[in-house]
Amino acid sequence: MDRRRRKLIENVKRIEQRIADACTRSRREPSGVKLVAVTKNASLELIRALVEIGLTDLGENRVQELIKRAAMIREWIGRRAWDSTAASLTAPRWHMIGHLQRNKVRAVLPWVDMIHSVDSLRLAEELDAESGKLARRTPILLEVNAADEPSKTGVAVAATTHLAEQVSSLKHLELRGLMAMAPLTQDVSVIRHTFQRVRELFDEVVGERLCGPAFTELSLGMSNDFEYGIEFGATYVRIGSALFEGIELAPEPTPVE
Repeated sequence: MDRRRRKLIENVKRIEQRIADACTRSRREPSGVKLVAVTKNASLELIRALVEIGLTDLGENRVQELIKRAAMIREWIGRRAWDSTAASLTAPRWHMIGHLQRNKVRAVLPWVDMIHSVDSLRLAEELDAESGKLARRTPILLEVNAADEPSKTGVAVAATTHLAEQVSSLKHLELRGLMAMAPLTQDVSVIRHTFQRVRELFDEVVGERLCGPAFTELSLGMSNDFEYGIEFGATYVRIGSALFEGIELAPEPTPVE
């Protein structure tokens, strides 16, 4: 086992322990929190290692990177299936966690299992139309700009419940819940307040029965704040930098979208 793989396994164990500890503090079961490994800047070798370790929820911020990596991993798993000496692997589920433009929907939809970043009715309608062409129902989350940050995408807090009600009527989408990012800050009160607002919105949607029974998910928290996300009910935590801590990664590519 090479050094990078050993370090990756150590990091995964440490993160899983942090998740378990946060769940204990919040009187929750760790099984109720899914770790989405954010693969931005990770090499194909590291992504393969993640799948071999058993992390099968993978997240990407950019459409082109998601498609490329999902295709390469699918091909790799397909080749392994013919190798009687190789252990069988579970194909990963890919999560689109970054901003999604409407003109990218058709390209990404065949490769993605869940979209965390739906932030407008127009985007939802485009996803619904393309999902219909593929004869599928696509699981989605609404992204909420819970901290009212001008630099971030996401639906405004005041508009979230109305958008949830509108999107829940689209027959080729399955609205599963909400997603949000806290401000990048060391001020714990700001982080907790942001996640609390999202949890309150979630409870409002559930309480008013604006969506169906599939509305059960909260995607809250990244490497620096996921314990607070768990405190407020996160069922998905999106972790990248903590997962690859101490492992040399490629430089971040220049955005092309």
